[in-house]
Amino acid sequence: MRVPLRSLFAVLFAVVLAGCGFHLRGTLSGNLPYKTIYIALPETADVRIWLQRYIKASGNTRVIEDELEAKGADAIFQQLNDTRQKSILSVNAQGRVREYRLQLNYSFRVLTPKGQILVPSNEISLTRDISFDDSNVLAKDLEEGLLWRDMNNDLVNQIMRRLSIIKPKDPNQEDEE
Repeated sequence: MRVPLRSLFAVLFAVVLAGCGFHLRGTLSGNLPYKTIYIALPETADVRIWLQRYIKASGNTRVIEDELEAKGADAIFQQLNDTRQKSILSVNAQGRVREYRLQLNYSFRVLTPKGQILVPSNEISLTRDISFDDSNVLAKDLEEGLLWRDMNNDLVNQIMRRLSIIKPKDPNQEDEE
């Protein structure tokens, strides 16, 4: 029984690729450097709900739900700014809106329960453009809602990447200024 040369090369390539430590990027690639984290946002906030899902799916970090237990957390996630804007991007010859621009500006930081800054203020800005048609108002409203949801998802992905990449300051070390 003879093994085709292509199959042999495919197996050899897979072994070499697996041996070098390559793995696909996904939600599990971003383990946070904290054992416990408290998210200082209302329970119904979209950002909090999505962050909790991503943190629970990403590995070893436990999300503390109760505000009273927040004093025992390694880190406290704080939202500093959440601005969402819808502005007119262009109009047609009759003066009717043709396009809108959706903008989301979000900033956050991570503190210890004592108030020391672990991760300084980070700002994320997202923009999406959407066309508008008077004859399809309902469909365009649904499309706008989907774009806002997509922007929320992108926001939480960027927050998770930044939290997993940024090396937190040592809270026991005093600031050098």
